[in-house]
Amino acid sequence: MFEIDKEAMVHACAMPRQYGSDFLVLREGKGVYLYDANGKKYIDFGSGIAVNALGHGRKDLAKIAYTQMRKIVHTSNLYATAPALELAARLAGSGAGLGQGFAAVHFGNSGAEANEAALKYARLYAKRVKGEGNFKLLSFEHAFHGRTMGALSVTPSAAYQEPYAPLLGGIQTSAFNDAEALERTLDRTFAGLIVEVVQGEGGLMAMSAEFAAALNRLCALHDIILIADEVQTGLGRTGTLFASEAAGLKPDVITLAKPLAGGLPLSAALIPEKINAILKTGDHGTTFGGGPVTTAVAGRVWDIVSKPGFLAWVREKGEVLAEELAKIAQTHAAGACRTGEVRGKGLLRGLEIIAPEDKTADVMKTILTRAREKGLLVLRSGKNIVRIAPPLIITSKEIQAGCAILAAAIRESFSAPH
Repeated sequence: MFEIDKEAMVHACAMPRQYGSDFLVLREGKGVYLYDANGKKYIDFGSGIAVNALGHGRKDLAKIAYTQMRKIVHTSNLYATAPALELAARLAGSGAGLGQGFAAVHFGNSGAEANEAALKYARLYAKRVKGEGNFKLLSFEHAFHGRTMGALSVTPSAAYQEPYAPLLGGIQTSAFNDAEALERTLDRTFAGLIVEVVQGEGGLMAMSAEFAAALNRLCALHDIILIADEVQTGLGRTGTLFASEAAGLKPDVITLAKPLAGGLPLSAALIPEKINAILKTGDHGTTFGGGPVTTAVAGRVWDIVSKPGFLAWVREKGEVLAEELAKIAQTHAAGACRTGEVRGKGLLRGLEIIAPEDKTADVMKTILTRAREKGLLVLRSGKNIVRIAPPLIITSKEIQAGCAILAAAIRESFSAPH
């Protein structure tokens, strides 16, 4: 079958090569900690790429899933269940912080599916309301919106796109946070625009207030569907229910996924009345999206993360994390390999690593490996950003412990030969 070595790594298994060849084999988790197959303990600074917002091993979520599975597991979208209806109502009514409401929620299974649905809705709206020919879509440099063909088409990275070209036509790309470029680009022929408030895979650059205002104004002027991809930033990750709130963005559609069902696969596209009003039976659909088990668990997640006290906790811990990262950055601010700026919002943060171009990949790999060996699991964003997205329940003490390990890993990596 497969063999696990003394470091709890498996080096040959039946996983596709696209994921690499070496895997740390994890056994269980509790709170912000994970344990590998050999019992070694790790602080989780990645939370499954910002998915496990409430941590690991939660008995409340497990009990909800178990209870619902004893009743009914799957119905398809031909029928409805109470957990899905209740969650849809909560999400549809969640736009208060944005000064608006949503009319309906399309459930799916992944962030890519949510974004795919949003892009389809944008083109459908433009065709039925604005007429033929108004089908263009705009995304931004360094964006990541998923790996399905539509979502990939608005993910302007050659590394992701080239193997699968040709992709969708009618796609344009503009500079992120450049309001003047946006002004020159947008017109009525665009059906939709998709944007991240904080670019998760693109180096954790955060949207400026000026850019958000330009997006709001120009999309309203040209009747363009403004889609906020909040797959990674939504549901409290940046300290507000939606990152769009703090940025001042007024999206027509919000897409959600990663933390929505506490680690189970569930996504949602929140749509306004002007889109819902033009939909016809069969325009879009899903087999597994919005199943009773995932939506039952998501109801509990929603109850927790939507509370003002919980969001205040995230903002407070986000500042602690930013302060700890700033200390690391200041300590290693000089040299051929050095630290740069601290990026991101709330508990989605990044630390820039600056190294000679031909050594950057090796330095980043060494940092992540050294951190893992010392008991910290951490992520990467772009080519040179250490990405940190811990469970939102993390304490200040746990943040400080994790950052101490990260500081040691960076120090050793900078002094190692590359």
